[in-house]
Amino acid sequence: MVVLSAALLLHRERDGHLEVLIAHPGGPFWARRDDGAWSVPKGEYRPGEDPWAAARREFAEEVGLTPPDGPPVDLGEFVQPSRKRITVFAVAGDLDVSDAHSNTFELEWPKGSGRLREFPEVDRVGWFPIAAARTKLLPGQRPILDRLLELRGAR
Repeated sequence: MVVLSAALLLHRERDGHLEVLIAHPGGPFWARRDDGAWSVPKGEYRPGEDPWAAARREFAEEVGLTPPDGPPVDLGEFVQPSRKRITVFAVAGDLDVSDAHSNTFELEWPKGSGRLREFPEVDRVGWFPIAAARTKLLPGQRPILDRLLELRGAR
């Protein structure tokens, strides 16, 4: 079965440089990982559901803030190493993320302990210049940045 995911890549110009907003996953598996662990805010949706609406909903859940209004630019679909298909939309806009807070999930931790603990789905978000974001993002999501740059006419 194909897993569908929708993402919203927020981007802005700051001091003449393009920056993107990305998220670090929460939970014990990702706690000590940084480079190659971050993600575009995203989440799953069902076949037949509007991917743009899903991208906005998932952004709000993972970042805890309403994404800025703006015309979405469809960056396309990106197949991840897990075979998940992510439909990504880009929106130009600024957002103060100092009050960002994610929804949570439960996980047995430590594994085999029988204790359920609650973790944030995203433990932090941040604005990064493209070069830094390329290092931070999961390798399968790095082509999203290339597509954004391509559509903006910059390399």
